[in-house]
Amino acid sequence: MRDGGKLAAAIDVLSDVMSRHQPVKSAAKDWGKRARYAGAKDRAWVSGLVLDALRRRQSLAHAMGDESPRALCIGALAHVWKWDIGRIDSAFDEEHAPSPLTLDERERIVMAPDPTAPVHVHGDFPEWMTPSMTRAFGENIVVEAQAMAVRAPVDLRVNTLKSDAEKAEKALRSVKAIAMPLVKQAFRVPAPDPSERAGSVESIPAYSKGWVEVQDAGSQIAAAAANAKPGEQVLDYCAGGGGKSLAMAASMENQGQIYAYDIDGRRLSALIPRLKRAGARNVQLRHPQEDVGLDDLHDGMDLVVIDAPCTGVGTWRRRPDAKWRVSEKALVKRCEEQAEILDKASEFVKPGGRLLYITCSFLMEENEDQVQAFLERNEAFSLDDAAASAISSGLLTTEGEEVVTRCRSNSGTVRLTPMLAGTDGFFMALLRKAS
Repeated sequence: MRDGGKLAAAIDVLSDVMSRHQPVKSAAKDWGKRARYAGAKDRAWVSGLVLDALRRRQSLAHAMGDESPRALCIGALAHVWKWDIGRIDSAFDEEHAPSPLTLDERERIVMAPDPTAPVHVHGDFPEWMTPSMTRAFGENIVVEAQAMAVRAPVDLRVNTLKSDAEKAEKALRSVKAIAMPLVKQAFRVPAPDPSERAGSVESIPAYSKGWVEVQDAGSQIAAAAANAKPGEQVLDYCAGGGGKSLAMAASMENQGQIYAYDIDGRRLSALIPRLKRAGARNVQLRHPQEDVGLDDLHDGMDLVVIDAPCTGVGTWRRRPDAKWRVSEKALVKRCEEQAEILDKASEFVKPGGRLLYITCSFLMEENEDQVQAFLERNEAFSLDDAAASAISSGLLTTEGEEVVTRCRSNSGTVRLTPMLAGTDGFFMALLRKAS
C-alpha cells in the first residue's frame, strides 16, 4: 500500500475507535479483515499512526483546531512522526488517499505549539483528571504526563527455572533485545520507529520454550518487592493472567507454595498453559467457583500479594485508547473495590507476615489514600519498606536499586513512572502484620 491509502485506512480505524469506543486492536483487526490486500508492514503502519494519534490526542486536537480522526492523523504525521508538509501533501495526492489538505490544515501543520495551552493539553490527558494529576505530580505534571504519551519498549523477564541471562541473550538477538538496565535477569526490546513493525517476541523459540516471559520492568520490580523466598506460603489474591505468580515461582525456585486466586475465574484459565511452559510446579490455582475456595488459608500466609484492579492509567503508553475511556465514575468504583479487596485479602496474612499492595496506577486515590485508609481500619498492620524489600531480593541491578530509591516515599512506598523509572506506572506498598 502507498502512504495515501494507509492514511485513509488509519482515519477509518481511528473513526471506529472514537465513535464506537472500540479498542485499537479490535478496530485494526476489523479493518484488516476488510483489507486482505494489506501486508503486515501496512497493518503496522496503520496501527502505529492510530496509536500515536491517541497518545497525543489533546495536543494534536489543539494544534489542528479540530478533534476529528482526520485532523488527529494529519497532526500525528506532522508533530509525532515529523513529516514535513511536502511529504504530507504528496501522500494526500496519491490514489485512494483522503481529500487534499485544506488551507487551514496546511497552516496548522506548520504553526508552532501554543505555550498558553492548559496543562491537560500539554500533557495529553483527560481534562477532568487535572486535580488528580496535579496532586500526584505537582509542578512536574506536564513532563510526567508527556512521558506517558510515547511508545513503550517490550520488556522480558528471563525465567530462571529454565534459562539464564547468558543463554537467553543469544536466543533474543533476532528481536534486537538488549540487557535490561533495571533488573538483572531481564531484557528489553526497544520501541521501533513509529511506522515500523515490531518484532514478535511470542513467535521466537525462546518464548515457546518458556525461557522468557513478557513482563514490564515495573511489574518485575513489584515482584521483586514481594521478595518471595523458597519454602514460603504465598497467596496471589488477584492473580489474573499470573505474571507475578510466575515471577515469584522462579524466585522461590519451585519450593514452597503459591496459591493463585482471582475473583474472575476466567482470567485464571490463561495461567494454565503459562505454568506448563514456564515449568512452574509450586503454583496451585484456586478457582472462586470450586469447593476448595480459600477458607483453609486464613491467617496462614507468609505473603499475600494484591495486584489490585485499578484504572490502569499507568499503562497509557501501551494502551492509549484506554486513556480516553477512563472516567470519574470508574475511578470511584475502582477505589471501592480496592478497599474491599484489601480488607478481604488481609485476613489470610499470618502474624508477622507481609501484605504487598500493587496497582498499575499513579493516582493517589488508588494508592496512598487506599493504604492510609486500610491502616486506619486495621491496627494489626503497619507500613514496611517496599523499596528495601525490592533491593534485598537481589534481583535489581545497581541502576535499578538507584531508581527504586529515587521513587521511594518517606513512608517506604514506591511509585514508578515512565519519566522517573522508564517503566509503566506502578505503585507498591508493603505492609506487615504484627506478630
